[in-house]
Amino acid sequence: MTVPNTPPEPARADAAAEPGAAPDPFAPPPVSDGEPPAGLPAAPPAAQHPLPAELRIGSGVVLACLLLGLVMAGLWAWLAPKVPLVVDGDRILYVDPEGEQRAGADAVFVLIGLGAGILTALGAFLLTRKRGGGISVALGLAIGGLLGSIGAWKLGRWLGPSDNLIAEARRVGNGGHFDAGIDLGALGALLVWPMAAMVVLLALSAAFGKREEDPPPYWGVPAGTYGPPAEGAPAAEGAPAPGLDPATGPAPAPAPVDVRPGAEEQGKG
Repeated sequence: MTVPNTPPEPARADAAAEPGAAPDPFAPPPVSDGEPPAGLPAAPPAAQHPLPAELRIGSGVVLACLLLGLVMAGLWAWLAPKVPLVVDGDRILYVDPEGEQRAGADAVFVLIGLGAGILTALGAFLLTRKRGGGISVALGLAIGGLLGSIGAWKLGRWLGPSDNLIAEARRVGNGGHFDAGIDLGALGALLVWPMAAMVVLLALSAAFGKREEDPPPYWGVPAGTYGPPAEGAPAAEGAPAPGLDPATGPAPAPAPVDVRPGAEEQGKG
């Protein structure tokens, strides 16, 4: 017994390529290099990771706060009230024992920090408003404001009068006057700058921030729903079903037919 030498069945792609052959509905669509198949949307470009951009923005905000902290240190050393002292023999006494210069130095630091927080938050918001801000702006203001306050405190103490009272007393001699060094009595003043920046940034974002379009409500009806249905589309809700005349009522049901064997002869007899 010999097996006939039958040629193998051609592949679907080869069969579809033959002239006169019907296209195979189950064959995959042809794919060209760099182009999507016909009827399919183009693949979206690969989204870049936003982390590097956020890091650049956050580091820029922190750097701006540090530079402003240098200005804050100079203003505090200049505007803070000084505590006057006098040398009396081997003692150093207050010129004004009831003075409030130390509390005034804290108040000046708080006011400058409040202005710095408002200024940095306003500048960061205006520069990043088009892109919609981001967590990097808030973190940059919080970290940068705290570091700027600490830097202004340390640098302002160095720029102000010396805190070495013994050396200053020896320098001016008996009966001489000099000023004590400036310092913060309440370290909570260091938090004024970052807290003010956060509040101002939140207020500006809520009032003037970038807005996104609201999606349509889920109960909204798309346009053209009540127009004439397209050819082959199902009938709209409320239209009479096939075989039902709204004027005369439902069509009469057909008479039952007996399909049992011999039923036709019995009916004739």
